[in-house]
Amino acid sequence: MCRKIGRKIMRYKIVETEAYEGVNDKASHASRGETARNKVMFGPSGRWYVYFTYGMHYMLNIVCGRKGYPAAVLIRGIIGEEGEKIIGPARLTKKFNVDKSFNGKKASRETRLWIEAHTSKTHDRRFLMYGKKLKIMKTPRIGVDYSGPIWSNKLYRFVLKEFETKK
Repeated sequence: MCRKIGRKIMRYKIVETEAYEGVNDKASHASRGETARNKVMFGPSGRWYVYFTYGMHYMLNIVCGRKGYPAAVLIRGIIGEEGEKIIGPARLTKKFNVDKSFNGKKASRETRLWIEAHTSKTHDRRFLMYGKKLKIMKTPRIGVDYSGPIWSNKLYRFVLKEFETKK
């Protein structure tokens, strides 16, 4: 995940995400149908869905469903090339200076916020996890108990095992 501010480009590896899938997912903003707030989720994939929550935090999601099918992935945690960990979606948006102005924009260099393939040409070799096959844990999502036992227990949170934090 990359963010350009001024002339500086910050590059971080995504280590924790949560998936939200369709109108049937009671934890998803799309569960009540298309609204002014969530309409980006119903649009084309590859766009940012940014919303404000708790009166103080922005949350950053990437839309990943086909047009008309609301699916998005919340970016919950990242780690920098020097080992700096940013765990928590609000901390991430603060670090990357993300606000509502990114909502609906393409994830691209032009918008100064994008996701790029991880290669040894673009990152320090230490960032490649020493050539190890990465282990991804699936767990229930965080903070969605309101969605009921079926949706709150779905294994839709994905965490690189090395970066697991307690719920």
